[in-house]
Amino acid sequence: MSKIGFDNQKYLETQSTRIRERIGQFGGKLYLEFGGKLFDDYHASRVLPGFAPDSKVRMLQQLRDDVEIVIAICAGDIEKNKVRGDLGIPYEEDVLRLIDEFRGMDLYVGSVVVTQYSGQSAANAFLKRLEALGVRSFRHYPIDGYPHNVDLIVSEEGYGRNDYIETSRPLVVVTAPGPGSGKMAACLSQLYHENKRGRLAGYAKFETFPVWNLPIDHPVNLAYEAATADLSDVNMIDPFHLAAYGETTVNYNRDVEVFPILRTIFESILGRCPYQSPTDMGVNMVGNCIVDDGVCREASHLEILRRYYAALTGRLRGTVDREVVYKLELLMKRAGVTPAVFPAVAAALELEERTGAPAGALVLSDGRVITGKTSDLLGTSAALLLNALKALGGIDQELDLIATQVIEPICRLKTQSLGNKNPRLHSDEVLIALCVSALTNPIAGLAQRQLPKLKGCGAHFTVVLSDVDEKLYRRLGMHVSYEAKYERQRLYYK
Repeated sequence: MSKIGFDNQKYLETQSTRIRERIGQFGGKLYLEFGGKLFDDYHASRVLPGFAPDSKVRMLQQLRDDVEIVIAICAGDIEKNKVRGDLGIPYEEDVLRLIDEFRGMDLYVGSVVVTQYSGQSAANAFLKRLEALGVRSFRHYPIDGYPHNVDLIVSEEGYGRNDYIETSRPLVVVTAPGPGSGKMAACLSQLYHENKRGRLAGYAKFETFPVWNLPIDHPVNLAYEAATADLSDVNMIDPFHLAAYGETTVNYNRDVEVFPILRTIFESILGRCPYQSPTDMGVNMVGNCIVDDGVCREASHLEILRRYYAALTGRLRGTVDREVVYKLELLMKRAGVTPAVFPAVAAALELEERTGAPAGALVLSDGRVITGKTSDLLGTSAALLLNALKALGGIDQELDLIATQVIEPICRLKTQSLGNKNPRLHSDEVLIALCVSALTNPIAGLAQRQLPKLKGCGAHFTVVLSDVDEKLYRRLGMHVSYEAKYERQRLYYK
């Protein structure tokens, strides 16, 4: 059983209560800017063991009858065909995916707002597509001098030009496919229009990280810096909160830098600013739901190390700047993180040195380290997977789960019929072979039944994994890292 450091049920209860309190603070209407991922927040689940990847959307389900969702997308991102890195799909496709996901969870999606709209042809095409699909859409326009020209922003030529997004529920959650989509501006524009109509409404911000009531150098907060190293985000003490309350809290640089401007905008719209600090604007209760600080520290150390290895690989591929690697090296020093925090690293490297071939290792939930090496028939990841299933099922490591007579025809098919140069089985192929073997071999069936126990385990490899192997491991709920080195020296890899 994996160690738990976070009380997910407490989070669902306290977070929903906190948001209800904030709605009440503004007379029953709140625009909530939702940062980060609503779905599949695997970063949070890795650094806060016990946090469910869908916790935030499950929390919203507890407020189902009061929630209306507005999705913001920047017209410039549509024009540039910006793609979500984790899913590999354009932002406009992700908007449609998000609508389907929300509706599937019985959450009401009120509309889509296209921000920074100036007649872009791709944005017009997307708006027509939304209309054809029966999705309400609105347009928000660029404002010269934003966000500093407050007099223009808070005027009929600024926010006043924007469409008023018609909403009907007390809590309006404004989310987006990615950063820079204009969520905050959409919320503030709505405050302007609500105020024009004589209606009281408020604004709040939901960000999971950094955790405001953990120390700035806490590994959970440092892991957030590691995750955003390419964005130049840095954690910092909130000086406004410290000055107002004498309390040290943590925020990140962009929110701190923009707060004086936000305060002026609030004063221009509402006549006063309801908040004394960026921390005040937040409603995040994550820090109150950590039940084992040591577990979360350990998990965060591992996450920082994984981010470092990912950056090294990105550098190898030419997708990550050298400065990002330097920043992560400094973060590792601040956190006291070395490869030694993850025993699989040393085990994999030692096996590679001993065999002269790529190797891998993983750490089971009980702390056992399992290794796997490349063979004539199996790739490293496939061999490691089988060895791990043997260990979990109490099966002799020397026992073949899949007969050679089963593997060899698959290898021949790959090379002779499908034109592959590498005959070795990938992880997905070996699992299919294992399922076939289980029809006649009870031991193979026993091994197959161990697959759910791999969830949450971490693995490290001495070479960059293929896409198919990495995706398979991640689908099993495992955390993967590898050395920035290819098995074969080529110019093109996939």
